Amino acid sequence: MAEYQHPFTRRSSGWPGRKPSFLLMMALVCLAGFYAFGSRRLDPSRFDREEPGPPIMGQAWVVDGDSLRIAGVSIRLDGIDAPEWDQTCLDGNGQTWRCGLMASRQLRDQVRGRELSCRPRAHDHYGRTLATCSLSNGTDLNAWLVRQGWAVATGFSSIYGAEEAEAKSERRGIWAGPFMFPWEWRQQKSARSRFRWGGWWR
Repeated sequence: MAEYQHPFTRRSSGWPGRKPSFLLMMALVCLAGFYAFGSRRLDPSRFDREEPGPPIMGQAWVVDGDSLRIAGVSIRLDGIDAPEWDQTCLDGNGQTWRCGLMASRQLRDQVRGRELSCRPRAHDHYGRTLATCSLSNGTDLNAWLVRQGWAVATGFSSIYGAEEAEAKSERRGIWAGPFMFPWEWRQQKSARSRFRWGGWWR
């Protein structure tokens, strides 16, 4: 007479035999979910925190809506994320417009010919200095961009959350109509690029 085995003690087949791998898969799914939830407001460049250095001062050359250079130093404005230079948005009438290009122009007009003082906080993975920059009259440039609707607040602390809420309420800048968050735009653009390369190689 064959020995009776309870279904949950058999390892040759069925769900219980795959329990370790199942738990590992569930852990990976939870980790991916946590990353997807947290990355919505987490600026990918906010890493490598370190002791702040001395202020960087001078006139700035604008790279894009949230990046500039002062005296040869590449600076990424901390706590904000502006549309990419090639990003498009929709206005209140559903018409496409170059919101990334406009954000860059607005920043350029704001800093043209004026002295800036930038307080470094860290460096990102691209070697850029993460900083909060102010005009000579004391205006926080990072906050100004968010308040005018040319950038959104990022990071877990969201220190410019109040400025973003004001811009959204007044429908300023990119808040005039539907738009994709800059980090989502970059992810979508990267995915399209990988698909093109994959299709080419196949």
